[in-house]
Amino acid sequence: MDPLARVSRLLLVGTVLLSVGIVLRLARPGGEWGRRLRSRLVLGVPWGTLFTTLLVIAVYLFVQGGLGNWYRPVVIPFRSWSYFYPLGILTSGLAHSGPGHLLGNLFGTVLFGSLAEYAWSHFPTQRGSSSFGSRRTNPFVRILAVPVVAVVLAVVTGLFALGPVIGFSGVVFAFAGFALVRYPVVTLVLVVAGDLVNLGYSALRSPVFTASGSTRYVTPGWSDIAVQGHALGIFIGIVLAIFLFRRREELPSPGRIWLGTLGYAAAQGLWALYLFQGGDTYVLFRAVGVAAVFALAALVTLAAKSSARPLLPQTDLTRRQAAVLTLVGVLALVAGIAVPYNLLVVDDAATPDESVEIRDYTVFYGEDVPDQYVGAYDLPIYNASGVTTSGVIVASPDRQVWQTVIPAGRLADGEARTVRVGGVGWRDTVVAQRVQWNVVGNRSVYTVRLNHGVESTLAYTSAPSRATPTMDGRNVTVVSTRDGFRLSVTRRGTELGRTSIPVANETTAVGGLSIENDEGTLVAVSGETRVPVARRASTRGN
Repeated sequence: MDPLARVSRLLLVGTVLLSVGIVLRLARPGGEWGRRLRSRLVLGVPWGTLFTTLLVIAVYLFVQGGLGNWYRPVVIPFRSWSYFYPLGILTSGLAHSGPGHLLGNLFGTVLFGSLAEYAWSHFPTQRGSSSFGSRRTNPFVRILAVPVVAVVLAVVTGLFALGPVIGFSGVVFAFAGFALVRYPVVTLVLVVAGDLVNLGYSALRSPVFTASGSTRYVTPGWSDIAVQGHALGIFIGIVLAIFLFRRREELPSPGRIWLGTLGYAAAQGLWALYLFQGGDTYVLFRAVGVAAVFALAALVTLAAKSSARPLLPQTDLTRRQAAVLTLVGVLALVAGIAVPYNLLVVDDAATPDESVEIRDYTVFYGEDVPDQYVGAYDLPIYNASGVTTSGVIVASPDRQVWQTVIPAGRLADGEARTVRVGGVGWRDTVVAQRVQWNVVGNRSVYTVRLNHGVESTLAYTSAPSRATPTMDGRNVTVVSTRDGFRLSVTRRGTELGRTSIPVANETTAVGGLSIENDEGTLVAVSGETRVPVARRASTRGN
């Protein structure tokens, strides 16, 4: 281990312990914190939250195969593709796309689930109630209710998720929404605490980090946020909390509820309303999203703290009831917009002959092909049927799966990328790699191969591309074929000769020119004139 990294870690741990120790010394809790926890939680422990986290971990390890492939779980079959694929609907709310996704949601569960469980309480809160007077007041039943409700919420978020989502975050947002109504300020503090813990974890993993400029394929950070699923979760949590804590008469002040809701929604990216337009393009409606966050804060505050006076003199509907009905209506709208997509039936459309078949899956490569999933429905302002996509695509009509798992731009760096397919108890992989020649003054020429076991399938060959330099009236064109890359020399549209690209540090003659392969750079030579015409892009194994 690098001595500087070791010293940095020790410095970080020591400083954190010292800082926390100073706070404890000055605060002098004297056991008060423990007494507060034990007053609402058996032994002061959020047992229901802990059981919930164990269940989520078990799904990752044993259902998705994370036990033997921690960094490479099976993901595709456990997304919420369609109502006609129940396995995905039932598991999507509990499954995860990788260890980072899993740990992030587990951490959120521990933070917000524990606070929600504290607000729920293992013991009855009504004066005169006995802990074991009935099943409803039995602490063990109340503990069990937490994981049971979490599983139900996970299934509900899968049922009403917009698109093939995966992850426990909908339930995490439900926990946070529930806690937010009762303890809005503490919920905001936990958001900051979560950021601090993530920062500290990153600092421990990489105490000294060296970075440099590089070219990478990057999509907008907000395009990875399942905003509809998160909104669904937080609305469910808020509605449940308002009904419960109003009955208990435990709601905080309007200002706290408004500030807590606004701060949490903004910090957690609920403002990121966007549409996918195909390829690598997304449209973010930032102003509308920020306005929606302020509207959410106002609506939650009204539903929680409005008076019981009639909304209008001639009606029996109170202001409070109107606000709650509006909140429930928004919840129904957020859930309902997903129903048409979840009724999707993927067409058994023809796939290219150059594809890989694995049981019911077909893996292939395409460019500018109609997106069979996103394009299933058109909206008045959104022509979804015109959406196209490019990259490595996985299709399975049996599972209602159609997904671009590796965008074309991500393959352009030459790194081999792995596609994982499978189901409960089995998995298989396909490795995709793009080999590319960058042509001087023109577009690149490339091939894409899909490797499955010992078999290699040429899945795509791009169009030829002519280098812009001209030598003695001749032009060099790079051509991709099933047998590899070739060079064509033309003059005024007439082909003078064609040959394979020479191996490194070799020379070949074609069409009156000599072509040298100088360490991956193709140089056309005529007499004393030397002109680069193409360069091979680097490739990296997986």
